[in-house]
Amino acid sequence: MKEVLKNYAGILLLLTGIIAGSIIGIFFPGAVEYLKPFGDIFLNLLFVSVVPLVFFAVSNSIASLERQSQFGKIIFSMTLTFLLFIIIAALFTIGAVYFFPTEALPSTPEELPETGGDDTWGDRIVRFFTVGEFTELFSRKNMLALLIFAFLTGMAARKTGEAGRHFTLFLASGYEVMKELLLIVMKAAPVGLGAYFAYQVATIGPQLFGFYAKPLGLYYAAGTVYFFVFFTLYAFIAKGKDGIRKFWKNNIYPSLTAISTCSSFATMPVNLQAAARIGVPDAIANIVIPIGSTLHKNGSSMSSIIKIYVAFLIIGRDFFDPMNLLLAVGITVFVSIVAGGIPNGGYIGEMLMISVYQLPVEAIPAVMIIGTLVDPLATVLNSTGDTVAAMFVTKISGEKFEEPKEFAL
Repeated sequence: MKEVLKNYAGILLLLTGIIAGSIIGIFFPGAVEYLKPFGDIFLNLLFVSVVPLVFFAVSNSIASLERQSQFGKIIFSMTLTFLLFIIIAALFTIGAVYFFPTEALPSTPEELPETGGDDTWGDRIVRFFTVGEFTELFSRKNMLALLIFAFLTGMAARKTGEAGRHFTLFLASGYEVMKELLLIVMKAAPVGLGAYFAYQVATIGPQLFGFYAKPLGLYYAAGTVYFFVFFTLYAFIAKGKDGIRKFWKNNIYPSLTAISTCSSFATMPVNLQAAARIGVPDAIANIVIPIGSTLHKNGSSMSSIIKIYVAFLIIGRDFFDPMNLLLAVGITVFVSIVAGGIPNGGYIGEMLMISVYQLPVEAIPAVMIIGTLVDPLATVLNSTGDTVAAMFVTKISGEKFEEPKEFAL
């Protein structure tokens, strides 16, 4: 019990801050003008911490990749599987919010400017992917351009080999420092988001709770359906009825571990154990599951769509516009892959969302709250999805399932 409380301490503290802020907003609305600056300070610190972290995290990951061409077939099958599962999860969630919509807040501002509405498609593509000055890269308004630049920087550092060793060490060191900085900033999340929630409750009213309850309930309902239906389908494609039986028989322990630890990395050893008992070859399990704990995020894919949907409800724009949907899937894939190994990495999704959709920052705390509250189920989907992905990779790579065995470190 103590271990569970320890693992969920961050969520519990954040919920305490939100509840306290809600009470203040309802019963002491005159106090919110004094609290709002605390929320603004927290957001500003978060913005300036995430931007350099993104650069260091992405460029360091690419620069430190090892060349393992002998696993080319497995790597290709794994990449295809990860992309397929992430996109299916995103499309399933889009369908869920379409058939079970949430009403926008009554006081949603309608006068928000539509920035860039007169741009040509060419202008928008250029603005999404590049900037004209180096100094403009490190702005939360140009997150996609920063991600691409970081990717290219990592590739360049990797290609220079020994000559770029000191720069590669700088990238690794910078990542560790900025990761720790973000963890320090996030300690203020209960106060910062609590202050923001007090402002929201005082200005929008009690209907705010019903507004959050609907997308949260939809996520948990859709996530539960995805967990049982789609994971069963993937296991069947991989190994038929025997695959379904072995997957669910051995998926109980990983699922409980994911819920109790709220960590995909902590679930990795029991996922490897489950894969061994299912009969996934070691050569596949030892690649797919460790890499999947960072790059393969079914739950994060679904929560990303929910968060973008909520942001569009708040600002009163049409989420189901075809271009917006296409961008939502693109953001989901990118964030699911890039942000996996970063503490509180889901917040990179919010930053990228602001940049691509030109959203006002007022929408960000709301989607941060949504992201925090869906975390338990998202972790289960993220972590246990790696086991069924390893089964799927075994099938499409042409490898044979082995006799079930005990996993040994």
